[in-house]
Amino acid sequence: MADMLNQLEAIIRDRQRSPREGSYTNRLLQGGVPAIAQKVGEEAVEVVIAALAQDQNEQVDELADLLYHTLVLMRVLDISLDDVRARLRQRHQPPEET
Repeated sequence: MADMLNQLEAIIRDRQRSPREGSYTNRLLQGGVPAIAQKVGEEAVEVVIAALAQDQNEQVDELADLLYHTLVLMRVLDISLDDVRARLRQRHQPPEET
């Protein structure tokens, strides 16, 4: 999964640098942080609804949408998957002995 997320992150970065006509990613990027953050919120709500009332296929679809939109938001915030990985590693370090 990490490879796929890295590939998707690279595609989003490429769309930002070299916009493509008709690209959904470019339309999102043009909306800026407010529009993308709103979309992430909408997708998060859809994940909750799917978790509570839909089958696994719908749940996977909604989770995939949330991950994609989160990656787009991360791009405009200049946050990379590596940044998130580093923070997760930091949070899960065993406490230092004194």
